[in-house]
Amino acid sequence: MKQKIHSESSGGCGCEHDHDENRNHAHNHNHDDSHNHNHSGEFNFKSEVFPLVIILSLYIPGVIFEAQLHNTLYSLGEYLLFIPAYLLSGWSVLKTAGRNILRGRVFDETFLMTVATLGAIAIHKLPEAVGVMLFYKIGELFQDIAVNRSRNSIKALLEIRPDYANIQIEGELKKVSPETVNIGDIIIVKPGEKIPLDGEIIEGKSQVDTSALTGESVPRTVKLGETVLAGMLNKMGVLTIKVTKLFDESSIAKILDLVQNARSKKAETEKFITKFARYYTPIVVFASLAVAILPPLFIPGATSSEWVYRALILLVISCPCGLVISIPLGYFGGIGGAAKRGIFVKGSTFLDALNTVKTVVFDKTGTLTKGVFKVVQIVPINGFSKSGLLQLAAKVELHSNHPIAQSIRDAYGENIEVSQVRDYEEIAGYGIRAKVENRIVLAGSDRLLHKEKIAHDICQIEGTVVHLAVDHIYAGYIVIADELKEDAKQAIQALKQMGVEKTVMLTGDNQAIASRIAQQIGIDSYQAELLPEEKVSAIEKILSTASKHSKVAFIGDGINDAPVIARADIGMAMGGLGSDAAIETADIVIMTDAPSKVAEAIQIARKTHKIVWQNIGFALAIKGVFIGLGILGVATMWEAVFADVGVALLAIFNATRVMK
Repeated sequence: MKQKIHSESSGGCGCEHDHDENRNHAHNHNHDDSHNHNHSGEFNFKSEVFPLVIILSLYIPGVIFEAQLHNTLYSLGEYLLFIPAYLLSGWSVLKTAGRNILRGRVFDETFLMTVATLGAIAIHKLPEAVGVMLFYKIGELFQDIAVNRSRNSIKALLEIRPDYANIQIEGELKKVSPETVNIGDIIIVKPGEKIPLDGEIIEGKSQVDTSALTGESVPRTVKLGETVLAGMLNKMGVLTIKVTKLFDESSIAKILDLVQNARSKKAETEKFITKFARYYTPIVVFASLAVAILPPLFIPGATSSEWVYRALILLVISCPCGLVISIPLGYFGGIGGAAKRGIFVKGSTFLDALNTVKTVVFDKTGTLTKGVFKVVQIVPINGFSKSGLLQLAAKVELHSNHPIAQSIRDAYGENIEVSQVRDYEEIAGYGIRAKVENRIVLAGSDRLLHKEKIAHDICQIEGTVVHLAVDHIYAGYIVIADELKEDAKQAIQALKQMGVEKTVMLTGDNQAIASRIAQQIGIDSYQAELLPEEKVSAIEKILSTASKHSKVAFIGDGINDAPVIARADIGMAMGGLGSDAAIETADIVIMTDAPSKVAEAIQIARKTHKIVWQNIGFALAIKGVFIGLGILGVATMWEAVFADVGVALLAIFNATRVMK
C-alpha cells in the first residue's frame, strides 16, 4: 500500500543572492553618512528635526535681513547667518560629492547640487543656495519617514526573534539562548512566551498566535503530535515541545535572513534609473556649461552674470533626486506591503517580474490541498459493518507511520492495545498483513487482493483506496482523500480575473484524483503521476511555449518541488509548513500557505510597478518644463528648488501609496 501511493513530500536546494554593489551609486550619501539609520532600520524623528530647527532659526532672519538690504551690497551679517545655515543643511551633500570625486565618481546629483549652490553663493544668491540645501534636507526627512513606515511591517519580524528557551534538564527548567538548544532536547513554553525553536508537541494543548509568521490574526489551536514553529506566540496552555530543528535551521531564522536580504536584487526599472543617472548627469553639466558660456559670446547684450545664473538654475532643476529617491522607495514599499500580508519577496526584481506573469503552475499536495489525508468513505462488503471495517483497518495499520495509516487511526479515534496486533508484516509494493484478534487481516492495494487470490468484484475506484480482507474473505474498502484548501477555487478565479492566461497543475498523484481536483477548482490543464524530474521537464515545456515577454510562475511546497521552483521564471513556496528546500529556493514565500495569496502578490506587484512609472513620467515631465523655462530666463532659483525638491516630495508621497 505504501509504495502504491504517490506522495509529494518536502525539501530542496539553496539559491544565490546576487548583490549589486553599485545599487546606490546615484544616491550614495543616504547610506554613507547622515542616514545610517536607514541601514540599521532605526529612525529618530526628534534627532532629525532638531538640526532643521537650528537651520530655520538662521535662515528666516537671514531672508528678512536680505530683504531689508535689497539692491545693496551683501553685508557681513548676511554671511554670518546664511553660511552656517548652508553648511548645516548641506554638509552631507558636500562631503559625499567631495568623496565621490576622489573616488572617480564625479557626476551624480550631489555634484550637481554642490556646483549649483556654490555658484549661487558666488553670484550673491545666498538665500537660494541655502534654500536648495534646506529643502533637499526636508525632502530627505520625508523620505526617511516614508522608508520608516514601509520598514515597520518588516521590522516587526525582527522583534519576533525569541530571546530565550526554557530547556528541561533532569527535571529542572533552565533559561538558555535558543542557539544552544540541540535537536531532541525538551523545552517548555509557558503562556505568553514565544516558541523559540521548531518542534513537535509531546505534551499539552494551547492556542498559538501565528500572525508574526503568517499575517493571519486568528489564533490556531495546537495539540499533541502537532508541529509548531519558532516565532509563534503561545497564548494559553503550557506546551512541552521536542525540538526538531536547530535555531539556525528554524523557520524564523530563515525568515529573518530572507528579510535582511529582501532588497539584494534590483528590479530592471531601478537598474535603468541608475544607468540613466550615470549618462544624464554629465549631459546636464555640459549643457549648463554651454548655457553659461555660449550666449554671452554670440547674443548681443547678453551678460555673463545673467547666463551663469540661468546655468545654475538649470543645474538645480536637473537634479534627478525625485527619481533616485522614489523608485527604490517604491519597490521597498511594495516589499514591505507584501510582507505585511504574509508574502515575502526576496528582491524587487521578482516584484517587477510578477507584472508579466501569464502562466501560473501549481503543485497539488500541500499547495492546492491541505496535504492532510482524511477518510472520506467506508464501504463494507460481505456482512461487515462500517465501524467494524474501520476498527480492523486501524488495528492492522497500528505500526505503520505512513500518512494514510495515520488518517485511518485518526478516523477510528480510540486507543489500540499493542497486544491486539501480532505477526505484523509489510509486503513491499502491496500493503500489510497482520493477525488481529486471531484473524488474518490484509490491508493494501487492489494488487494485494490479486496477489493473495481474494475474490472481489470492485477494482477501479477513484481516489486513494485501502482494500481489506479478513481470513481470505473480501471485507470492503476505505477511501482516503486530501482536502482542498478553502481558498483554492477562489485563487484560480482571482488569477483569471487578473488576466492570467493559463493555470496548470503538476502532481505526483494519480490521474483520477488530479482530474477531480482540476475540475473542482477550474484549473485549465493538469499532468498527473509525475516524478520530480518529470515535473522539471513539464515546466521546461511550459516555459518553451510561453511568449517572449511573459513569465511563468510555479508554486510548490515540497522537496520534489524545489528543482521546479528553481527552474521557473518566478518560484513561489508555501512557507508556513513547507519544506526548507522549497523556501530557500523560492523567489517569493507565502507564509499563510494560502494559494489565493498568489493573486494578491501579483496585485501588489502591479500597483508597485504602476506607481514607480508614474513617478518616472511625472518627474521627467515637470523637469522638462522647468528646464525650458530656466533656459528662457522665466524660472528663478526658487522655481528650480520647487522643481527639484517638490518633485522629489510628491514622488515620495506617491511611492508610499503602495503600502496601503
